[in-house]
Amino acid sequence: MRLVLDTNIVMDLLHFADRHTHTLQAAIDAGRMLCFTDKDCLAELERVTGYVEFGLDLAARKTLMARYLSFVTLCDASGEEEDYILPRCRDADDQKFLILAARCQADLLITRDKLLLKLAHHRHKPPPCPIVTAEIACTLPGFC
Repeated sequence: MRLVLDTNIVMDLLHFADRHTHTLQAAIDAGRMLCFTDKDCLAELERVTGYVEFGLDLAARKTLMARYLSFVTLCDASGEEEDYILPRCRDADDQKFLILAARCQADLLITRDKLLLKLAHHRHKPPPCPIVTAEIACTLPGFC
């Protein structure tokens, strides 16, 4: 299964070890899930790891990024014009996850972002794949 994880889910998975991401971590570790990112999503994650409220020093930030890079596959734009028909997220910072999901032909976009989750039911322009929380993802057939 091909996944895009937004920044909140990566932090839940690698920093907080949130219980809702345990099944996701096990599936990734077992090689049943292939996760994708790109330079824009990586840049956001790197910036977020520096937020004071997470309490990560430079060494911990580097460790988190190294752990993520150990299982994620880069799927950057090829340089050609990307012309995906996608819904528009009200938070422009989240649009990159929809674009990445389209580019890498993801089966799921996993998030807890309310604005992204709202797009899961967009009537006129459906997202490129289902958009779900980690809790919901773990209940889907073929996930575990």
